[in-house]
Amino acid sequence: MEEKVLKNTSIHYWINDVKVDNAIVFIHPAFGDHSCFDTQLDYFKNYRIITLDLIGHGKSIGKGKLEDTALYIKQIMEAENINKINLVGISIGAVLVQDFANKYPEMVSSLTCIGGYDINNFTQELQKDTGNGQKKMMFKALFSIKAFAEDNKKISAYTEEAQEKFYQMNLRFRKSSFRYLASLGKMINKYQTKERSYPLLIGVGNHDNEMAKKASMIWYESEPQSEYVEFEGAGHIVNMDTPEQFNKVLKKVIR
Repeated sequence: MEEKVLKNTSIHYWINDVKVDNAIVFIHPAFGDHSCFDTQLDYFKNYRIITLDLIGHGKSIGKGKLEDTALYIKQIMEAENINKINLVGISIGAVLVQDFANKYPEMVSSLTCIGGYDINNFTQELQKDTGNGQKKMMFKALFSIKAFAEDNKKISAYTEEAQEKFYQMNLRFRKSSFRYLASLGKMINKYQTKERSYPLLIGVGNHDNEMAKKASMIWYESEPQSEYVEFEGAGHIVNMDTPEQFNKVLKKVIR
């Protein structure tokens, strides 16, 4: 994977040198970075792969807004001569890839959202539950990133291996980067869901919290043409907990 910086931005991204039409962009969860998808790189090596560090995460430190992630993805595609993309998002990544699909549906080959919720139909009840959990974690992080990372790894991952890797990523997250996350609300209930011309996969780990599982099921029931998968032996970051199962399921969806 070659590391690049998107022109006129602070966004760092990585891309392989496979020259095919089938392209995938992987968007990581909050407090992580592009290395969340290391267990996908070899399996999908025959596809054009893009990973990136969201603004405020990893190497993408500087000017920018999280709500502009869809635009950054579009600009990466233009820079790399990619016309359509398979979108894969985990947690906050699932929010961001939906925002791209809302804005540029003609550029979407498939949409995979893990541990997310329908941003076009985000009820007040789900917003309250999600917001309360986020506030508690952010409050803890303000006092100690280490304590925050210790708690967050257990909430996010189920296996010890995934917990340790995610813990190390969380330790590198800067307190100052919490300001970037505040803009997530600007993407909520902004668009009406239209008939999709591409496959939609909604997934959740069977060890994820009940709110996440409830939100995923509500979304699936509202879009009967979608596919729903509950991954056994996984928490919130399914692709890190059960990479083999995740990779096999994802391969059936991407185009």
